[in-house]
Amino acid sequence: MVQFGYTMMTEQAGPRELVGHVVGAEEAGFDFSVISDHYFPWLASQGHAPYAWSVLGAAAQATSRIPLMTYVTCPTTRYHPAVVAQKAATVQLLSQGRFRLGLGSGENLNEHVVGGDWPAAHVRLEMLEEAAGIIRRLLDGEHVTHHGAHFDVVDAKLWDVPAERVPIGVAVSGDTSCAVAGRTADLVIATEPKKELLDAFDRHGGTGKPRVGQLPVCYDTDRDAAVKRAHDQFRWAVGGWRVNAELPGPKSFEQATELVTEDDVAQAVPCGDDVGAFVDAVRAYVDAGFTEVALVQVGGDQQEPFLDWARSTLLPALREL
Repeated sequence: MVQFGYTMMTEQAGPRELVGHVVGAEEAGFDFSVISDHYFPWLASQGHAPYAWSVLGAAAQATSRIPLMTYVTCPTTRYHPAVVAQKAATVQLLSQGRFRLGLGSGENLNEHVVGGDWPAAHVRLEMLEEAAGIIRRLLDGEHVTHHGAHFDVVDAKLWDVPAERVPIGVAVSGDTSCAVAGRTADLVIATEPKKELLDAFDRHGGTGKPRVGQLPVCYDTDRDAAVKRAHDQFRWAVGGWRVNAELPGPKSFEQATELVTEDDVAQAVPCGDDVGAFVDAVRAYVDAGFTEVALVQVGGDQQEPFLDWARSTLLPALREL
């Protein structure tokens, strides 16, 4: 059966609120949860960007059943891969085996804060593959010294290695990233319901592995209010990853989305309380072959109404898929 997840969107809520939201998601019956890992919000109107890994530690203690996952962490610029491995191992121990490490090649929005040039896309993917290899070796308990094309690791070893190994996921958007995922990942991650991405993942070694998608939604009993909120806070998503990965800050995203209309956003994000529209949007992922779909409710102050509706109406309808 397809599983349905909840997203802790760090760009739209503070750390204590995020922990409360995932507790509510567990109570509402979501099958798993994911969390974004940002230093900046996409747009200033979102208003937040707490440290995801501290939130994960708190969430691991505040919940008892719901799985946790980064969606996604960039292990190449802000974070050295040896440090990511240590963080992942610690969260796996705190959550008693409920954690999965989602990795991606990153966005300039978050990685620019440490200075230096933003690498070209093909270089970022090379860095991601090398970083994933380092992380895997450390999570497997190896004593690692590594001198590679992009990273050095000197005499590294994790002293608290979880008995249950942390599964590694890799985010994909094209054939090259699918090849990286196929070679290095235990699962694949995508934000568009494109079957060709999953087919490419399979060609490169991903056959039979989980595939996790993500879909923004904007529940509200007032559809016009939902459309306005989605446009205000989520219009950046209309631009696509080739654009989004390159822009350096919220002002850039505001400028890049000046011509995006409310209708444009409403076509991309299910808005209102028509459960059929939400189910249809999720069905696109299911039909493409995704085994898990995480929902993002737009609006940090609109999580509780969404979770109540998800419990009573949305999740029962999705389970009929």
